[in-house]
Amino acid sequence: MKEPTRVADRHRFDTLVDARSPAEFAIDHIPGAINCPVLDDDERRIVGTLYKQQGAFEARRVGGGMVAANLARHLKDHFSDKPASWKPLVYCWRGGLRSGSMTTWLRMVGWDAHQLAGGYKSWRRHVIDTLETLAPRLQLVVVCGATGSAKTRVLHALAAQGEQTLDLEGAARHKGSLLGDLPDAPQPSQTGFETALAAMLEGVDPARPLYIEGESRKIGRLTVPVPLVDRMRASPCIEIHATLEARLAYLLRDYAYLGDRPEWLADRLGMLTALHGKETIAAWQAMAHAGDLAPLFEQLAVRHYDPAYSRSQRVHFREWAQRQVTETADLSPAGIDELARRIATTQKSADL
Repeated sequence: MKEPTRVADRHRFDTLVDARSPAEFAIDHIPGAINCPVLDDDERRIVGTLYKQQGAFEARRVGGGMVAANLARHLKDHFSDKPASWKPLVYCWRGGLRSGSMTTWLRMVGWDAHQLAGGYKSWRRHVIDTLETLAPRLQLVVVCGATGSAKTRVLHALAAQGEQTLDLEGAARHKGSLLGDLPDAPQPSQTGFETALAAMLEGVDPARPLYIEGESRKIGRLTVPVPLVDRMRASPCIEIHATLEARLAYLLRDYAYLGDRPEWLADRLGMLTALHGKETIAAWQAMAHAGDLAPLFEQLAVRHYDPAYSRSQRVHFREWAQRQVTETADLSPAGIDELARRIATTQKSADL
């Protein structure tokens, strides 16, 4: 009897085929998979309703016709150019009828198709296990700094210089603050976020430093996995200490698009009313409506973000008292590149 195909075997295949509905695929999927639904979203709903109201036979009778039509379409549209040697791995939610039917059809054609044992649920278990296993082994170096210190751009510069980095905000598609929503880039699902992190961690060399931005437990509406948060909190920190002038100049470049979103910006500022009072928020909202980002960002930095930053770092990072501090008055692209080189040099010296 042939051994079942597991998640660890996925790299042996030419193509990962997700046979679930588009809605399921959009929530999360194995990285690199293509979506070839055996039932689309409406068909899946219809079959599910039939199962509940009329039983399994009627659901399979009607669903079988839908499955046959969809499989024929995929053979024509997606698989027609595949050579006889093509070897796909097919999965659905639990490794049941949907992926089983597609695998059977593909094997009948002559391809060496396999079905993923346990389906997407086995992938989800793999993601959780990966985060729990790898996170405690990481040699994290936490890059901290007040709002506007260009921490994410420093991570990008470190990566370009050959260092290992983990960009949590990039994976979360969010800048990690009240104003962190990205235009036209909605955040992924929680499971999709965790899949992205697990995929990144699988490529990390645990013997080398891994630079990560100091984050709270939440990035927008997403939660950073607990094993990663715990490791971050216990890891050494490097603090970027940039001048206020440099930070404000960087913020005006990095958040320039907020000038085109005055209503959204004013609405978000309203969420700070309980902290700063109606009068202050009204003044800030007037700046937002007028497009006066420079004075608004200075007010937010000095009166909101900086005091919160000072409190949170001491509480959240156990190695904060022993942090390395890197000073800068230049957060231009060239200044950020130089800052990244200095941070990497400081870390290498600390490791000696």
